[in-house]
Parts: sequence; C-alpha cells; structure tokens
Amino acid sequence: MPAPTTEFLFDLALIPADLRASLPPGLTLRPLASSDYARGHLSLLAHLTSAPDVGQSTWAARYADLERVNQAQLTYLPVVIVDDDTDSLVGQATVFLERKFLRDAGTVGHIEDVVVDPKMQGKKLGLKLLEVLTAVSEQCGAYKVRSPPLPRSTASELTLSFLTDDPRLRPEE
Repeated sequence: MPAPTTEFLFDLALIPADLRASLPPGLTLRPLASSDYARGHLSLLAHLTSAPDVGQSTWAARYADLERVNQAQLTYLPVVIVDDDTDSLVGQATVFLERKFLRDAGTVGHIEDVVVDPKMQGKKLGLKLLEVLTAVSEQCGAYKVRSPPLPRSTASELTLSFLTDDPRLRPEE
C-alpha cells in the first residue's frame, strides 16, 4: 500500500513533477516515509555498506530525529524509489543542506548514501536519483551540490552544478 504524503519526511512538491514522472513504469519516486522501514529501507542500504537491522523502534526514533531537524530547518532530504508491484524500496539517496557563511551565507547540498538494489541496476536509477537531488537542492537555494565520486561515464552524463554566471558563485578551485 503506497505511503500517504502525510508520512513523508519533506514536501513532495520539492521534487519536480517531470522528474517524478520520468521513471520507468511501475516505479515511484518520493521522499522517505515514516513507514519505509517495512518496505526494506535498511535492507536496501545494506547493498551500500554495513546497515544491520536495528529494529523498527530504533529506525523510527532516527526518522523522528530527522523529522524534528526538518521542522526547525529543512536539512535532510532522502528520496526513495519504490517498486509499485512489491511495495518495496529499490533505490535511495539523500541530500543534506549545509548552511555556510561563505558565498553570501549560501547553502551547499551534499549527496550521500546513493544505492540501487542490484536487481534494478542498469536502468540508470542511480543517475536519476542524482538528478533529482540536484534539482531538490536547487529548489532549496543551494548554489552547488557535492556528490560522492562518480564513474567517468556517469559524471559525463550529469552536470551536478547549477552555478550562475555570478563570479562569486563559481566553484572553488
């Protein structure tokens, strides 16, 4: 059963509708929901690194921590891809927003924890997650996005910068 929008960690409207609609049929892209422990969130993360099952109550407590932070100031924006047939998570990535004193007190988006279920790899879902989080960061006013190292083929397909011509907003050398 799909998660109701009231369970989302942040407003679905921050994810551009055209990007949500650009996934293959049978997949849904949305914010992490408070019910996603049951959809295999930790099992999915285990494809990336050590993510032992801490149990539903510990997972829910961490989710509540992120929710409290976001209520004070939007900071954590994890997005997931759901396989509609199985109602399970098959992709996830997070961007967190760092507020800086630099660049006119600007914001930088940091992409972390990008993972796609091995059964779904080859469909460019990881690339889609990076594209979505870049757009979400831009919507939130970030002047740039930092991502984990990317294979050359992926990096050449995606520009992770949306800097303006303003010389104050050029990347650091």
